[in-house]
Amino acid sequence: MKPANLVFIFSDEHDPRYMGCSGNNLVKTPNMDSMAASGTRFAKAWTTSPICVPARASVATGLFPHQNRYWDNAIAYDGAYKSWGHSLQRNGMRVESMGKLHYRNESDDTGFDKQHSPMHIAGGIGLIWASVRDPLPFYDRRSTIFDELGAGTSSYNRYDHDITRMAVAWLEDIAQTPEDKPWILSLGYVAPHMPFMVPQPYLDMYPLEKINVPDKLIPAKGHSRHPWVEQLARNWDHDAALGTDERRRLAVQCYLGLISYLDDQIGIVMEVLRRTGLLGNTRVIYSTDHGDNLGTRGLWNKSTMYRESTAIPMIAMGEGIPAGKTCMTNVGLADLYPTFLECVGLTPTDEERALPGKSLLTIANEDDDESRVGFSEYHALGSPSAAYMVTKARYKFHYYVGFPAELFDLQSDPEELVNIASEPAMAHVVAELELELRKLLDPEKIDRMAKDDQNTLVNRHGGPEAVRVLGNQGSTATPDKYRMA
Repeated sequence: MKPANLVFIFSDEHDPRYMGCSGNNLVKTPNMDSMAASGTRFAKAWTTSPICVPARASVATGLFPHQNRYWDNAIAYDGAYKSWGHSLQRNGMRVESMGKLHYRNESDDTGFDKQHSPMHIAGGIGLIWASVRDPLPFYDRRSTIFDELGAGTSSYNRYDHDITRMAVAWLEDIAQTPEDKPWILSLGYVAPHMPFMVPQPYLDMYPLEKINVPDKLIPAKGHSRHPWVEQLARNWDHDAALGTDERRRLAVQCYLGLISYLDDQIGIVMEVLRRTGLLGNTRVIYSTDHGDNLGTRGLWNKSTMYRESTAIPMIAMGEGIPAGKTCMTNVGLADLYPTFLECVGLTPTDEERALPGKSLLTIANEDDDESRVGFSEYHALGSPSAAYMVTKARYKFHYYVGFPAELFDLQSDPEELVNIASEPAMAHVVAELELELRKLLDPEKIDRMAKDDQNTLVNRHGGPEAVRVLGNQGSTATPDKYRMA
């Protein structure tokens, strides 16, 4: 495939069901839809872990959390494993980032020539109190994620707006002074991550009377959640912070507004690529780090194995990528590293060939492969033990260390409403998918490894009681200049 430049657009917390191109008739995403029409949409794309920092470490390293041991939002990418950016640098190719990376800090060598207005974990330690999992404490704390809710302009909105402004200037400049080798520009947007606040025009796009409050599998209506999920939810009850159906509808309205706000930023970037002529030699990839439960099962935020947390958008367009194609092969964030190398024309080293991923550019040009496995894992905030997701063909399997498994038939039950793991007729499917999991790792051994690493980190900072007040207590803050006095 012909080498080309790449603009990689990476958002935060976007459930792929909220795009027009994925069949949603309510949400307005004309620029994402245009990308999908011009390129390939991967309809079975999954995060490596449904929480920010481990997912982003997988993008950097091409490895799953159990391989690179970036487990949670306090153990962030620090350059210890070489990134795809280091490969570009070794070959004299320009590689820069703008916006959210969520690595340890700006001073680590993580493979970028320059980081423009980066966002990293707070103080280099992030959510260190959430690394206390062995045993898991009960945090009787009020959720703060909906303290900002409704019409307005948050620091995250200002930040994203500035990332777009910087991207336009950067692209206009490089169009005037072209590089003699391909380059990669990584754009890290925060939307649609909470706080769920967005300028009024974006709320007006989604009248409240058209917003439905999730009403399936709700504990207040008698549903008993899976015991692992129940422990996770009880540690930080976001639904209680909303309190009323009116506020729940407002939260969904804001989420949709933020997606359209993000779509507008993507549209501005695409327009400058077209206007400057760069689009002819530049591929574009859009994805996100994980999804959002958005009220399903009475849950908000991420951190579960259900598709609302683990499914992600993945769209690629440009020379050599089939137009208007929907690919049904399982893919994920670990596939981005080899994708980036193929995009710019780099031959992988022996070490890079051993990575678990496969280039999306190659996959897009192949027939759908039902045998390819999708995988995700979670070892972070609020989890009593490791959770793993394996999906293959029509089935999706959840393995929780010390808890019962779950199995869903995505063909007949795409919303994952009915757990069929205990049905005798499904025993062979459960056995097959557990075998796929154990080909990848020893689930109990990895659970112990994660907890040992987290215990070491916590003890280095004074122990469980000491870290309760360390690090950020909510979402990662933007750089100071984006916060109002």
